Amino acid sequence: MFQIKEATGADIAFGPRSVKEWMPKPTDIPKQFYDFNGTKWNELVAEWFFCGLTSLELTPKEGVDKKKALAHIKTIMVSFEPKHEDKEAACAFLLSEWFEDATWTVKPRE
Repeated sequence: MFQIKEATGADIAFGPRSVKEWMPKPTDIPKQFYDFNGTKWNELVAEWFFCGLTSLELTPKEGVDKKKALAHIKTIMVSFEPKHEDKEAACAFLLSEWFEDATWTVKPRE
């Protein structure tokens, strides 16, 4: 399991100095996480990033600090590097590593 890092407020707002330290290597991420909507976790990340969410319920796996894990994911999502496809795959994979299940509601378009 990829180690969850401790994110600061600045990390969450602006991204970390080196986002690659926060992400698994691309070769460690299973291929299905690189497919467009390859998993429910990819769908979650895409909807969260592009639309926003009004609710998110996550069931953490044993030993996972939910708040710390979500801060880690947010830190990757706000970073300017690397390309979006790599960030989406990494976030989806990490969510699958740290959480059993998720339910969410997408923010309605106005």
